[in-house]
Amino acid sequence: MVRGLPSAASLARFCQKLNRLKPLEESTMETSLRRCLSTLDLTLLGVGGMVGSGLYVLTGTVAKEMAGPAVLLSFAVAAVTSLLSALCYAEFGARLPRTGSAYLFTYVSMGELWAFLIGWNVLLEYLIGGAAVARAWSGYLDSMFNHRIHNFTQAHIGTWQVPLLAHYPDFLAAGIILLASTFISCGARVSSWLNHAFSVVSLVLIVFIIILGFILARPHNWSAEEGGFAPFGFSGIMAGTATCFYAFVGFDVIAASSEEARNPKQAVPIAISISLSLAAGAYILVSTVLTLMVPWHSLNPDSALADAFYRRGYSWAGFIVAAGSICAMNTVLLSSLFSLPRIVYAMAVDGLFFQVFARVHPRTQWGYILLLLLSSVAFLLSLLVLGAHQQQHLQDTFQIPMVPLTPALSILLNLSLMLKLSYLTWLRFSIWLLIGLTVYFGYGIWHSKENQREPPELTATRYVVFPSTSLEEVVQPVQLSSQVPAQEPSPTEQPTSP
Repeated sequence: MVRGLPSAASLARFCQKLNRLKPLEESTMETSLRRCLSTLDLTLLGVGGMVGSGLYVLTGTVAKEMAGPAVLLSFAVAAVTSLLSALCYAEFGARLPRTGSAYLFTYVSMGELWAFLIGWNVLLEYLIGGAAVARAWSGYLDSMFNHRIHNFTQAHIGTWQVPLLAHYPDFLAAGIILLASTFISCGARVSSWLNHAFSVVSLVLIVFIIILGFILARPHNWSAEEGGFAPFGFSGIMAGTATCFYAFVGFDVIAASSEEARNPKQAVPIAISISLSLAAGAYILVSTVLTLMVPWHSLNPDSALADAFYRRGYSWAGFIVAAGSICAMNTVLLSSLFSLPRIVYAMAVDGLFFQVFARVHPRTQWGYILLLLLSSVAFLLSLLVLGAHQQQHLQDTFQIPMVPLTPALSILLNLSLMLKLSYLTWLRFSIWLLIGLTVYFGYGIWHSKENQREPPELTATRYVVFPSTSLEEVVQPVQLSSQVPAQEPSPTEQPTSP
């Protein structure tokens, strides 16, 4: 062996560290957090996480730039794709009612490195989501006051031309985030009631938009003279679907909050199903009336709904929509900020992130042919991989129907949508991923609680998984041979050769 190079045994132990699993605890209901959220609380959290800036900004953007009036099909396909993913989240959330959502599910079933990467990217999702909503909130409020806030900031602070940054600092958006964070820090109960208030206002406003929108509808706006129903074709619909899918990712907040639910085995699946159905109906109906009220090519992407009512002569309705949209954006902002510290907390408790974030306040607690071929191969491989693991049937928890077809189809559709994302999105993702790997290999892998439980020498058979092994059997703690006293063979037994 060349001097200075790691041995094969050292590399094997290192790889085992990257793939070690988090064992299931004997009682998954015991927690330092307060279980105070009902099914209604979780449902409204999910609705608030999905119905917000996407409804008031995304509909106009996708309709004008990607799909035209066929934006309603984009939302429908995105909703079906999200439902397949949501079913998987629902079963995991019922089986593992702990904070952490996708991070925890991956840690239990796949391994430590993959769990860290999932958790790290979920953090990015919530960070960007919260910042985007705060910016949209600020923009809508600014438009209600004839852009006086924007003009004042540029006049007294100035502007700059820095790539990937806004042209001027948005102090209003920053203040909104700080104010929302203050409410979130008061605990789940306070955050939940605040979300209730904003969600109810948002749902009432959506009903108002749909009713008045159909009254003002002009079927001519879908005619060939205005470009037709699908002016960008099937490719435009699918490109819009990839963008619309972002509107439904808010259901993750339900799984992330399962450790604070009173009865997570029932509440999580029910809340995910109801909230996703309500959000899908809202997006499809609102995008329908929006493109029927005014021609799709004349929409204002920044404030499409409010602008549509202004143009039809209903300025009072436009003002109500603009004011109500701020309430809806508040629910999305609260949802993002509600989930963010819980993901960080879960990673810190496991030792993969800095321990200071694991502290809980004692009172607040808490080509198309090639693409088709690759997709077919990926789909068949996912069926084989998922089919190798038997789904353990439990009577008291939600079960995904048609396994492994449902999760495999979910994977296939999500991969297809990922291919529609821009190269800048992948560039940002790569940079964030490199930062995360630096954090994990510089801190997480050495401070992980699973690393502290293991002796220096790891047996090579510890993580062997047989095809028929159930999820619980995979992650049960395994007694190492070095921890069990050796027993002498009986007179009738012969020692087996290695």
